Amino acid sequence: MTSLKNSIAGSLLAASIFAAAPVVMAAPPVVSPSVAALPDFADIVDRTGPGVVNIRTTERVRQNAQGQGGMDDPEMQEFFRRFFGIPVPRQQQPGSPRGNGKQGGQGQQEEVPRGVGSGFIISADGVILTNAHVVEGASDVYVTLTDKREFKAKIVGSDTRTDVAVLKIDGSNLPRLTMGDSDKIRAGEWVLAIGSPFGLENTVTAGIVSAKARDTGDYLPLIQTDVAVNPGNSGGPLINLKGEVIGINSQIYSRSGGFMGISFAVPIDEALRVADQLKSSGRVTRGRIGVQIGEVTKDVAESLGLARAQGALVQRVEPDGPAAKAGLEAGDIIQKYNGAAIERPSDLPRMVGATKPGSKATVTVWRKGSARDVSVTVVELEADKPKQAEEKKAKPDNAPNSLGLIVSDLSDAQKKELKVDNGVLVESAIGAAAAAGIRPGDVVQRVNEVDVKDAKQFAQLVAKLDPKKRAAVLVRRGDSSQFVPLRPGNGGN
Repeated sequence: MTSLKNSIAGSLLAASIFAAAPVVMAAPPVVSPSVAALPDFADIVDRTGPGVVNIRTTERVRQNAQGQGGMDDPEMQEFFRRFFGIPVPRQQQPGSPRGNGKQGGQGQQEEVPRGVGSGFIISADGVILTNAHVVEGASDVYVTLTDKREFKAKIVGSDTRTDVAVLKIDGSNLPRLTMGDSDKIRAGEWVLAIGSPFGLENTVTAGIVSAKARDTGDYLPLIQTDVAVNPGNSGGPLINLKGEVIGINSQIYSRSGGFMGISFAVPIDEALRVADQLKSSGRVTRGRIGVQIGEVTKDVAESLGLARAQGALVQRVEPDGPAAKAGLEAGDIIQKYNGAAIERPSDLPRMVGATKPGSKATVTVWRKGSARDVSVTVVELEADKPKQAEEKKAKPDNAPNSLGLIVSDLSDAQKKELKVDNGVLVESAIGAAAAAGIRPGDVVQRVNEVDVKDAKQFAQLVAKLDPKKRAAVLVRRGDSSQFVPLRPGNGGN
């Protein structure tokens, strides 16, 4: 009996232990979030490829009577075959007439290759978009489609400030590309480029958008990508996953001349606005108010009582210009233009440039502790002029100064053309000056707080600079100026 009780008690104890023990269930398998597959660009290329064209340009040069222009040299023939993808034209080809063949005092004209690029068709009747630098200086432009048809193109117009050009070929029912919305792109999205790098037609490369508003141009923010773009890709389309054009491949950042992982494209929205003006009038009309602007730094903002560093600092007001007549002064900070905030100095020329000349604009400026609205009448910005024959000027020194610059005096005509009252013209830049981005054709207007009058005075200013401190050199390029910090050294190194 006792053993039975012990057995029952043991069974009850075991049951209670097992009943109290937690039930351990097998953990469900960990499900990782689904990873999106890499995009397949093949269908996009099939749809868009036929609308991308190869562009080659030629130039008429005069050969001497003995044919010593160098084009018969086998090494020159090989050079053009390798780097341009086409032979030096020696015999007349269909659709590619040579020069008129007239004999002159210097010999006869011959059509020689000048360069290659890309473009894309935006209308079935043969309107093509490309870069202005692709067709700049060309005597003739030839467009080749993917089906090998070749057309001689007419340059409808080009705009160097945005690097956009419009071409027209005679055709109908041509394959055209669909335009997208460059304002809606996002950093990180997939894009592809189609073009003719190094003359290799119909080449496709892919990558992502690295940044959508990179300030590398005066009149438009560029799209930065890591898509492989090389010489010959210029003018080709940047395409999204919908098969829509969102940009025109235009520039690369490179120290070698080839692709190094950074390329830039003109946003298609801006390019189409320029193209519309080029098609209607052959040129682009922009507004200007006559101010020279710079950055509002954090230190300046704090010292002036501004909540944050934003806006455009007025560094100079053009005498008798629209801004001067409206009462703007040097030292004003332009915070808004027609109610739109100016976040960065580069915003202002874009907004003003897009304003119709003759109209009035409201400019909000910060001056002496308070904001005020000023009404300015916008005038037309003069179009780029073709380069004229070099004028006589003071002979520059044959050695760079301690900033790495060789400069010369500006003639009165050059000052008028460049719209400056003072400064010296950069003839050469090496060392620190070149590394900082200064290049021939720029105008140096000020060193620290002193205006530059001529080359002699500039040399005196540079000679007095402290080699232990950086000098703030005010450099003008085109219609904009900025301070470039340079440390004096041995030849600017």
